Amino acid sequence: MPDALMSSIAIASSGLKAQSMRMRVVAENVANANSTASTPGGDPYRRKTITFEAELNRSLGASLVEVKSIGVDRSSFKQVYDPSHPAADEDGYVKMPNVSTLIEMADMREATRAYEANLNMIEQARSMLMRTTDLIRR
Repeated sequence: MPDALMSSIAIASSGLKAQSMRMRVVAENVANANSTASTPGGDPYRRKTITFEAELNRSLGASLVEVKSIGVDRSSFKQVYDPSHPAADEDGYVKMPNVSTLIEMADMREATRAYEANLNMIEQARSMLMRTTDLIRR
């Protein structure tokens, strides 16, 4: 039984690590939501995305969550007319990042909830492991 509990802790820990990375990506996107290009007509910050995958851990005999890749969102940039902006093209339009703070906040909330669920799982497994140890001592 303790091996199963330790595996549970390892699985939940991999979830914590993955969701932590997801929160970092979201935070970077939000921080750059208004970052324009440094040259006229250039491309601004492009939203980053994160992809997870299940990775079989043979020693545990369980699948762990791993970050497969951090990519970029290829959706188009919004253009705003502002001829006085340093990044404006010859027609006076500035390309804005393809970041929606509403989507990023929803993603952050989902990542936070998943993180909390994994943390609760670790606490429960730890509690069960301590109870098992107490029973063995008696």
